[in-house]
Amino acid sequence: MTTRAEERGRGQARATGGVEVRVRDLTWRPFGRSRPVLDGLDLTIAPGERVLLAGPSGSGKSTLLRAVAGLLLTADAGQLSGTVAVGGQAPQDVPGSVGLVLQDPGAGVVASSIGRDVAFGLENVSLPRDDMPRRVESALREVGLTMSPDSSPATLSGGESQRLALAGALVLEPSVLLLDEPTAMLDAATAADVRAVVADVVARRALTLVVVEHRLDGWLDHIDRLVVLDASGSVVADGEPRRVLAEHGESLAAQGIWVPGVPDPEPLALVLDPAPDAAAGRVPQGRLVAAASGVRVEHHSRRLGQRSRTTLAVDGSDLEARAGRSVALVGPSGAGKSSLMSALGGLTAPARGTVDVALPLTPAESGGRADARDRLMPPHEWSSPDLARVVAWVPQRAATALVGRTVRDDVLTTPLALGQDPAVAGRRADALLAALGLAHLSDADPRQLSGGEQRRLAMASAVAHGPALVLADEPTVGQDRLTWAAVSGVLAAARDEGAAVVVTTHDPGVVDDADRVLHLVAPAQPAPDPEPERRPLLARVGPLALLASALCVLPLPALLDTWRQGLAVLAVELVLGLVGLLAPGPGRPPEGRIRGVLARLAPATLAVVGVAWSAWLLGGRDLEVASGAALRVLCLLVPSAFVVGFLDPEALGDHLAQRLRLPARPVVAATAALQRLQSFDTLWGELMKTRRVRGIRADRGPLARGREAVVVTGSLLVGALAQASTLALAMDARGFAEARRRTWAGAAPWRLPDTLALGAGLLVIAAAVAARLLLP
Repeated sequence: MTTRAEERGRGQARATGGVEVRVRDLTWRPFGRSRPVLDGLDLTIAPGERVLLAGPSGSGKSTLLRAVAGLLLTADAGQLSGTVAVGGQAPQDVPGSVGLVLQDPGAGVVASSIGRDVAFGLENVSLPRDDMPRRVESALREVGLTMSPDSSPATLSGGESQRLALAGALVLEPSVLLLDEPTAMLDAATAADVRAVVADVVARRALTLVVVEHRLDGWLDHIDRLVVLDASGSVVADGEPRRVLAEHGESLAAQGIWVPGVPDPEPLALVLDPAPDAAAGRVPQGRLVAAASGVRVEHHSRRLGQRSRTTLAVDGSDLEARAGRSVALVGPSGAGKSSLMSALGGLTAPARGTVDVALPLTPAESGGRADARDRLMPPHEWSSPDLARVVAWVPQRAATALVGRTVRDDVLTTPLALGQDPAVAGRRADALLAALGLAHLSDADPRQLSGGEQRRLAMASAVAHGPALVLADEPTVGQDRLTWAAVSGVLAAARDEGAAVVVTTHDPGVVDDADRVLHLVAPAQPAPDPEPERRPLLARVGPLALLASALCVLPLPALLDTWRQGLAVLAVELVLGLVGLLAPGPGRPPEGRIRGVLARLAPATLAVVGVAWSAWLLGGRDLEVASGAALRVLCLLVPSAFVVGFLDPEALGDHLAQRLRLPARPVVAATAALQRLQSFDTLWGELMKTRRVRGIRADRGPLARGREAVVVTGSLLVGALAQASTLALAMDARGFAEARRRTWAGAAPWRLPDTLALGAGLLVIAAAVAARLLLP
């Protein structure tokens, strides 16, 4: 007896072409909202029909896509009623029949290589391993990804990430393809390439297509039908695209929809009350605020079980920002726009070149002279209050910019941290919230806002205190015409107040409004070393054997009584660990082996010292007791410090499921969690950057830094939960929710090095027994 998922994996239950989508009386009200996002929605899409779904921000477009995919309750909680049928069945009855590509394709990556990521859906439908490479290579070729399947997703550009997400959906041969703003973050050329790939695949496979986009013009030649939702989630226009636009164009534009042929709106005219003490951070109109010269920015990353990787983001770039002027940084995805902006604001230290920002003199320092020159200093060396007084930052991931308990608290955080008058700052904050359409949400939790609302909140919080330098990374992404005008108006108001404004953008309207445009191109990456790097002995051991050898030391605390015994066992562990780091064979030697072990042992030092101190106090202040306790802890930790750097979470999951026969669902979930755990350092860095540029970073004092670590850890957990929800959505969209039996794309062999590693772990136990018998 086989399941439908297994039949689908073997190609026995495939219906070619698209199928009908029928939505009846669909109502969805998320918990915490007083009104439904969708209320009694009815919609029927014919087999093979290509539909563009439009509407203002917050109209429920993404919600409708998730409902059609059968995933509305995967990452959200709320009241759901009505029915959705795809080809006459519930959407998840046949895993993979509906392909969903999310707004942020990188958030749904589940594997460390592009080939394995595409194969994830095939594993969920029980396709035999031998059949997977052909299907994976075909899907990658179909979307135009020509690099090796072993390539890391982290090396892909924005357009390539969209193609990877599309390949992950297409490999399951869906009947319906759902795309949620697939080109919002891409430059014009890359967006056109992605649309061409989608159009080609949909035409050849005769798929039913539903695309959500704010800007309609690029898709009109690729669709049959335009469906428009209003702010309440109801269908207000439906039909042949050009007929709908001809009949309803003006009213749709008035609702905020980007109607082709209608001129872009003018930025909202906005005059703000002067921020209290804002002049203290400003320089005179036209004077230099920030300058970057010959800047080089490098990004370093490392994943468990893999070598560290250095990516060159910016190389030799120059940039000037002057008071009362705006600069737009443009260029293809991956050109280094965000990295150059981050370096200009002191949020990233350049690897080479210079960055200087004007730090105005205090009255005491200027001696009251009006012609006193401002100090030009590297901003990455400034304290948090000094940086916040001058620099404001709107990050591309607006969720990392949230620091307040409520929306209004968030806007007031920096003004109050800088000591500005609360009443004056409050009036300015309220004006910004009203202009950006957030006044009705002033008491709401900012983490419950939509992505577009969070980006507008980040804009309000950035300019509330009247900074001298405003850095905005893709500030208009995900905005409709009305909210676009508001965001553009706030940027213009900041410039008119005397701030230097720097934006990264693919938005032609923002480019047209800029005083100067700087075009960037992606720097050439250094050529890889032609001589291969030798692999340490530990890198040749399978993950299950590595894990088992590290766990062999768990009985040590019961076996070791004295410091002499602990010292002897520790010596054996160090010798075995150093042998494991050897890298015999041809090629260049690997770098950083010992450094990596020491870095992993560094946090353990606190635990060792704490245990030793407690044992010394409770053991009558006996040094032998304290040293024995410390050595027992070290003996537990040292093997893990050697082993963990060579553990590949993906391979570990393969071994746990196939060697130990553990249930597939918890293994896959744990593997995905481990993959995401390695991104926590990036998220932590973004949160710390936010606190520093908002003026609330703890620059000194262990107690203050300890309290800050607790606060940031809480924010990190909130961010991790949001990432987990998105990841769960991406996994379930590729059949994981309904997978009962599963195959695995990766093999799980047991080789001679695995046996030797396990023997080394047992040797440590034997050494402990010998030390107990021979050493007093």
